Amino acid sequence: MPGMEEKVQDFILIFTGILYEALPFIVFGAIIAGIVEELLPPRLLTRLIPRNRVLAIAIGGLLGLPSPMCDCGILVIVRRLLRKGVPLSCCVCYLLAGPIINVVTLLSTRLAFSAAQNATGSADGTSYQFTGMQMMCLRAGLGYLVAFVTSLIVEWQYRKHGPEKLLTPLAVPPKENLPANDDEAEAGNQAPKPWRKRLENVVETALHDFVDVMVFLILGALLAALSRQLIDRETLETWAGKYPIPAIGIMMGLAVALCICSQADAFVAASYTMPPASKLAFLVLGPMLDFKLYSMYTRVFRPRLIWTIVGSVVLQVFLYSVITHYLWSGFSR
Repeated sequence: MPGMEEKVQDFILIFTGILYEALPFIVFGAIIAGIVEELLPPRLLTRLIPRNRVLAIAIGGLLGLPSPMCDCGILVIVRRLLRKGVPLSCCVCYLLAGPIINVVTLLSTRLAFSAAQNATGSADGTSYQFTGMQMMCLRAGLGYLVAFVTSLIVEWQYRKHGPEKLLTPLAVPPKENLPANDDEAEAGNQAPKPWRKRLENVVETALHDFVDVMVFLILGALLAALSRQLIDRETLETWAGKYPIPAIGIMMGLAVALCICSQADAFVAASYTMPPASKLAFLVLGPMLDFKLYSMYTRVFRPRLIWTIVGSVVLQVFLYSVITHYLWSGFSR
């Protein structure tokens, strides 16, 4: 059947497209993770983090600003940071906010919606779409807010349950018998490694993390490719235009199902004929939660923590998007 052949071809193209899109960031993240594991002393990062946990979480969310990392690549780094003793809540804030607030994602968001506005005309009272600058600022602001609040909840969970009930064994920091507050003493008790040996360790760690994460990336890509085959875009756009609040939920579902890179998803969102707040929900939720990310989360977080993050993120994105819709609709009239 020609129809079946076309569907199989589309499935293969979507599946391979997701892999090729994520692969460079997985490789980059694995290399950085190897460097973090081998070259950074265990106590160095913990000393640099403020003792005030709220401030530490706020700073953790900003670490992604100068780092052009996709959501897939950041997860590999987060696991190594956790093993180095960086607080879980700080890592979660970096994990959730980093893919949204980095420079590449912000610029691509502005470009995508500026181009869409120029193609369809100005954001007048009938379409009341966000401009490129408005969408960029709203995406960054709401993304950071969702990450920050979620990390506060994770911090509370960590104090209540401890790392063993929230993290997998691969992410729990090892118990090390280091001299208290003395990195120099640590270095003195161990013979310095030659640079060749350090390089070998970096490569070995990077390869281990790459293979470990790729298995779950492939699983998530398969689910995403299947879901795209089942989604009728035209029907969704027609229905959502009449019901703006349910449209937010629809676009959130699409964000989970489509598994698009955070640095390219703005062009996809801008192409939809949907209420602007629903596009915002798509852009904020997608880098935090989708099929491939969920499967990759299982390599770092236990189910208790995964569902804490999922519940907090989904509820906040929906609530903030609904508020944005009513505020923006009233302002545009």
